[in-house]
Amino acid sequence: QLHLVESGGGLVQPGGSLRLSCADSKATSLSFYTVKWYRQSPGEQRELVAGSGSGGSTDYAHFARDRFTISRDPAKKTVYLQMDNLKPEDTATYYCNAVLGGFTYWGQGTLVTVSS
Repeated sequence: QLHLVESGGGLVQPGGSLRLSCADSKATSLSFYTVKWYRQSPGEQRELVAGSGSGGSTDYAHFARDRFTISRDPAKKTVYLQMDNLKPEDTATYYCNAVLGGFTYWGQGTLVTVSS
């Protein structure tokens, strides 16, 4: 069973960058999992941001394409979401999600606030 922990959120000015991290608290490798980042703003539904398949494939929501990059560091057993050129509308709690077989795991989320 995974216990996903996200980190890296915070307050950033428009146009700035943040890198979010997702790892299992017990240092379980995520290499075999499909890992995705979602986000949710107050009053809104949770939406997919980016995904990374265990075989190396990636996919992005339209708003994330060209600004966000999902990547894996197998040695650190961590999945990252690099977010550049952040906009106020990117303000949300970002969640890590891992799926393997019939099992789905969620982290508690990390808050990203984009504001001047």
